[in-house]
Amino acid sequence: MGKRLYVGNLSYDSTEDSVRAAFSEGGRAVDEVVIMMDRETGRPRGFAFVEMGSDADAQAAIEAMDGTMLDGRNLKVNEARERRPGGGGGRW
Repeated sequence: MGKRLYVGNLSYDSTEDSVRAAFSEGGRAVDEVVIMMDRETGRPRGFAFVEMGSDADAQAAIEAMDGTMLDGRNLKVNEARERRPGGGGGRW
């Protein structure tokens, strides 16, 4: 189990502070919250990554937060997967 979590179905109204507060409930340590933004529009893309203080905090956060409502949306929370190499958006 890693400490980095993927948070999907995030409201466009959610802020780093509101996500941090929700994930730190119950005494869980949150090291970092990064809400992914669209490069072109500057608006949130609807998902974030949350780095928890420990593996135990990450597991507890998944159990506590997956399916719960935050800012009007039911969250999808699981362990973040490493990014696969490749991609890049080219046509060739």
